[in-house]
Amino acid sequence: MLSKELIKKYGKLYSEELGINLASKKEKEIFKWFIASILYGKRISQQIARKTANLIINKYCLDTPEKILKAGWNKLVEILDEGGYVRYDFSTASRLLEICKELKAKYNSLENLHKKAFNPKDLEQKLIQFKGIGPITANIFLRELRPFWKKANPRPLKIVKETARKLKIDLLKLNRKTVKFIRLEAALIRYAKYSRSKSFLQKSN
Repeated sequence: MLSKELIKKYGKLYSEELGINLASKKEKEIFKWFIASILYGKRISQQIARKTANLIINKYCLDTPEKILKAGWNKLVEILDEGGYVRYDFSTASRLLEICKELKAKYNSLENLHKKAFNPKDLEQKLIQFKGIGPITANIFLRELRPFWKKANPRPLKIVKETARKLKIDLLKLNRKTVKFIRLEAALIRYAKYSRSKSFLQKSN
């Protein structure tokens, strides 16, 4: 499959699915994606993560650190349960509150975090220093910000590189700091997961 066809079929950005406009570079939009990335980084289905992110940022409009902190633990647990985070509701609620507190205390905003980073690697390290944010979550957050944040430039995940190799797409020839690349990246992730689920169903039958 050609990259153009792949993008057309699977290349909608994960942020776009939630109505988040990262191209605006507005703090509120970036924070929404930050919260969504934390949820996507958890070992849980993408459907549940997307539903829960949609509830937090769109239904309940908890789109700033202040609003998350004001909502408090009980309300967050309630929303997480509504989204399907039944097994992880307590720990995820605590983590969201801790991260928002730390963000306010250390940087006040995500834009300031970006400004204080020396380079892309340092930006990733600053994110990973938050308790509860690992390399995968940092990658999810930064990859769709590549065209819009100067220092956002994480390496593609293993699943992206392996799928590209299978489809004979040379990622090294492409500019990672473009919207086209992040759409391709999203498309490769979806294609890989679709292929795996299709293979599983065939084996089951």
